[in-house]
Amino acid sequence: MSLLLQMLKSKIENMTLQYNYIKILFVSLFMLSSLSLLAQQENLFTEENFVHETDTLKYRMLLPENFDESNQYPLVLFLHGAGERGDDNKKQLVHGSKLFLDNTNRGAFPAIVIFPQCPKNSYWSNAEVDRSSYPISLSFPKDKEATKPMQLVIGLMQELTGKDYVNKDKVYVGGLSMGGMGTFEILSRQPDMFAAAFVICGDGNTELTKNYATKVDLWVFHGANDDVVDPRGSVKMVNAILENGGKPNFTLYADDNHNSWDSAFAEPELLTWLFSKSKN
Repeated sequence: MSLLLQMLKSKIENMTLQYNYIKILFVSLFMLSSLSLLAQQENLFTEENFVHETDTLKYRMLLPENFDESNQYPLVLFLHGAGERGDDNKKQLVHGSKLFLDNTNRGAFPAIVIFPQCPKNSYWSNAEVDRSSYPISLSFPKDKEATKPMQLVIGLMQELTGKDYVNKDKVYVGGLSMGGMGTFEILSRQPDMFAAAFVICGDGNTELTKNYATKVDLWVFHGANDDVVDPRGSVKMVNAILENGGKPNFTLYADDNHNSWDSAFAEPELLTWLFSKSKN
């Protein structure tokens, strides 16, 4: 009897080992498949460079399915946050790219989508940033020259909007965190370029809202618990836009911290709202 129990126990242990092996193998194959799919999707964003004199801006570009230069398409610019800065021309796709890669969205909203990458030690906006305490302290000089990355982004957008296949009445911009600040800034510098914009956990110069308050439709998002970029920054920008005649949408997520982009990207009406806007 003792021998029989021992044999049974050994068999059960072997079966358990086999089951665990199969489970690990299945999980590994699933992860590899997911990573492969993600890599394939990322490759739909082609690697590009915009060169102006001695400066280069790296960016990714997603074209509509069955792109045809004889047609006209909306153009979307997306500005990433500080954590995605670099020179690999890849990290900027971490947040937001899946929204535009979604098959349903690509079918419903065919557009050219641009994801530029800001170098590590620079910013989209000319913000003065103090990270000695949190939320970080921010100020936005009114008359300061645009940063080099912002100058290059404006140059790229001017070049792209000059293409016959771009619908100049349907040009949009969005961004999160540092990119949200960059969105407010590019609107102040190029108010006639964009039909609509969305800003996630951003901030900016309130005086400059007069440049675009009545020209660009806006949807502003922030998390009430944001301990990196103070949500009152968005509140003051929305107030300034209202004071200057604009009528922005404003969504404050009561339970969100800095990553309010997750909630914003999940908004079912975000892209419907965005692509419905036109300058004419």
